[in-house]
Amino acid sequence: MNTNTTTDETTGGGAAAQDARPPSALRGWLGVAAITASLFAFLTTELMPVGILTPVSAGLGVSVGVAGLMVTVYGVSAGLGVPFIVAWSRRVDRRVLLPALLVVLAAGNLVTALSPAFPLILATRLTMGFANGVFWAIGVSMAMRLVPERHASRAAAVVMSGISIAAVVGMPLGTFLEDLTGWRTTFLIWSGLSALVLLAVTVVVPSLPSRNAVPVREVFALLVTNVRLRTVLVTVVLFVLGHFGAYTFVRPFLEDGASASSASITGLLMAYGIGGAVGNFIAGHTATRHLRATFITACSGLVASLLLLLAVGHRAAAPVVLLVAWGVSFGAWQLCQVNMTLAAAPETFEAAMSLNTLAYNTSIAVGALFGGLFADHLGVRSVLWFGAALTAASLLVTLAGAGRGPRRSADAR
Repeated sequence: MNTNTTTDETTGGGAAAQDARPPSALRGWLGVAAITASLFAFLTTELMPVGILTPVSAGLGVSVGVAGLMVTVYGVSAGLGVPFIVAWSRRVDRRVLLPALLVVLAAGNLVTALSPAFPLILATRLTMGFANGVFWAIGVSMAMRLVPERHASRAAAVVMSGISIAAVVGMPLGTFLEDLTGWRTTFLIWSGLSALVLLAVTVVVPSLPSRNAVPVREVFALLVTNVRLRTVLVTVVLFVLGHFGAYTFVRPFLEDGASASSASITGLLMAYGIGGAVGNFIAGHTATRHLRATFITACSGLVASLLLLLAVGHRAAAPVVLLVAWGVSFGAWQLCQVNMTLAAAPETFEAAMSLNTLAYNTSIAVGALFGGLFADHLGVRSVLWFGAALTAASLLVTLAGAGRGPRRSADAR
């Protein structure tokens, strides 16, 4: 993501970035790489069920909609727990906290692989979600503190590239491994990967005492005092509800509507991930000058992609083209929504991003839940209609606010 404009806000004007420099530049960048690998492991684990939903549901004897709860419970805990856990751990050295989160991730994937019952898997995913949410709250700022201040924005960009890597490599690889070995072995492999990332973080990340922690009451006060931020969060909620409601069930849709095989679904998910990387790259050049226009274009692109999948998704090449377009739109939107959050609350960006994380992850959960209800009761195609309607609503909210200009609420801090 484009983080060039966020450095001062997330590092407290540069002070936090310099408080615990590593003994060498090499170790600092190795630490950034380890944190990037952590993001890759967390994000791939979060979305892994999307690519293997059908075999998981068959293996556990539950419906596809019920299996989608693996995404729902993960998102609920990742969203709702963030402001509280970060505040409660404000005295914990981040070098200690991040490995603890990775222990939860590795153990959770191991339990998922070995679990004999679906309820245990749901309880495990719920616990893992808490760790995921806290990582999103602390990961980027940790990376920015590992390098000299002039390189802080570059370090943040490197870490956020883990999103594209997870989309292009992680999820398709998980789908491929499931096709070769089974879904349990896939989670077992990811447990081992998480353990390797844990080892890397423990070795290369130096002490990083917590700085600039925001009390919970100040975080939630922004919802009252900052009108512009509240509007941005509404657009985020609507868009994420629609996007993840549809995306969670993209495999069943492709299997039913386009008769796609496991191998072709792997390729389609890779095409989506490549599209996401392209969207991030394009928006990196357009969002700094035309943020709202880029955001509106991305929303429009996703709405169009979903509607066209419903109309012509059964044709030979259509799923490839439309999933790439879907990925491009989501990649661009992802970057824009962070910059819009910054623009709405530049002086309280960390607190605003805590609310953003809450809204985003909770909406993933609710979107997957409603998507599952639609899939089980109205068919998988209805989930794409749900996604198109909610992302269109996000677009309408953005268009309605287009004339408000760049000013923040007078009460915003």
